[in-house]
Amino acid sequence: MTASQSWPVHATITGPIVMIGFGSIGKGTLPLIERHFTFDKSRFVIIDPEDADRAVADKHGVRFIHQAVTKDNYRHVLTPLLTAGGGQGFCVNLSVDTSSLAIMELCREIGALYVDTVVEPWAGFYFDKSAGPEARSNYALRETLLAAKRKNPGGPTAVSTCGANPGMVSWFVKQALMNLAADLKLDIAEPATREQWGRLAHQLGVKGIHIAERDTQRSRRPKPMNVFVNTWSVEGFVSEGLQPAELGWGTHEKWMPANGRSHAGGCGAAIYLLQPGANTRVRSWCPTPGPQYGFLVTHNESISIADYFTVRDGDKVVYRPTCHYAYHPANDAVLSLHEMFGAEGRMQDDWHILDETEIVDGIDELGVLIYGHARNAYWFGSQLSIDETRMIAPYQNATGLQVSSAAVAGMVWALENPNAGIVEADELDYRRCLEVQMPYLGPVNGYYTDWTPLSGRPGLFAEDIDESDPWQFRNVLVR
Repeated sequence: MTASQSWPVHATITGPIVMIGFGSIGKGTLPLIERHFTFDKSRFVIIDPEDADRAVADKHGVRFIHQAVTKDNYRHVLTPLLTAGGGQGFCVNLSVDTSSLAIMELCREIGALYVDTVVEPWAGFYFDKSAGPEARSNYALRETLLAAKRKNPGGPTAVSTCGANPGMVSWFVKQALMNLAADLKLDIAEPATREQWGRLAHQLGVKGIHIAERDTQRSRRPKPMNVFVNTWSVEGFVSEGLQPAELGWGTHEKWMPANGRSHAGGCGAAIYLLQPGANTRVRSWCPTPGPQYGFLVTHNESISIADYFTVRDGDKVVYRPTCHYAYHPANDAVLSLHEMFGAEGRMQDDWHILDETEIVDGIDELGVLIYGHARNAYWFGSQLSIDETRMIAPYQNATGLQVSSAAVAGMVWALENPNAGIVEADELDYRRCLEVQMPYLGPVNGYYTDWTPLSGRPGLFAEDIDESDPWQFRNVLVR
């Protein structure tokens, strides 16, 4: 693929486009929207409280409003922008510190379409010391979304949590399950419902899923002291990293950590630990490094995937896979986390996002490791490099392109299904979404491995492990 190739126009946006947030993901999404949609550029508006990248908007001829969207002003600010000039508006929410649910509900009230990449709260939520860990969890945030969905079914489409992860990885899970079924030579029709997908995972013997990622992108310059360096939003990473570690909790699990807690209400698909996710390590596997440590950072997909594939007999849960993130970020980000937690969790005063001009080489290897079945474990995902990213899209690195292209796929699905109500990425047509996104993902491959969390253990020191089942979380968690 080259930047000069002909890109398909997937749909027409008849009303205004309002992009909230113009950080690393917003900048990367702008040219993809220009490529893949027909729209009136005079009604494209970007809103952001920072104007460091205003020149990019100016270059593309898009109006820029230097303003924060807040709990007090969001209705007053967004309503006229999303309704000006007629047609159906589209809100692309790529911001931090804005309530996804509040903005989503406003959009549905006025008939506009909506997409975001995370269930984001208003400013202050992540660092509210008066709220307990359970109240600050992604489980709690997701339950507010599910309640809104139950209260007002149908109506204008609002696609929730549609980035790389959460988002794209939910589509990878379905493709990986179909690949696994074919490789096991099982004559299984592709599931058409949520219940059928859960039964397929159960039939295949899947015990769990790691969102297994290794980011090897590296900078030309070493990380300075007291600067948090990352390949995507530092604010977003620190916020989620300081939330409690969360994971979808599978029916095969026989042991829970002493600081593990379940939730009193809601879907019941997940637990949380009384420790921050970005300071919680797990054993996992990716094709390039092989065995690796990852951080068990809370993400919406850890809960939504476990919930989506739950099989019930009446009120009784008969099957559910364990699901969690196992994230090894870029080395500079690992050093940044070590520095931050060493300073008692105080974020560095300065932070920096590596852009495509600073990165020497590397890939973002992001996929799903589906484990516990007859072939042991199967990783399926994207191995997008910085070199290919530079060739096919501007203003972003490999990590960003995996996110921005997924948001565009969610936009396409919303325009093709404009009255689907509130939906999570798990509920979208995974084939259609991957069809839209695939040109931006680099090599997309599957790999089987005989590695388990017990490989090489016990070693020089005795360990508290469960040798009867390699895939118990007891063996995955680094203690």
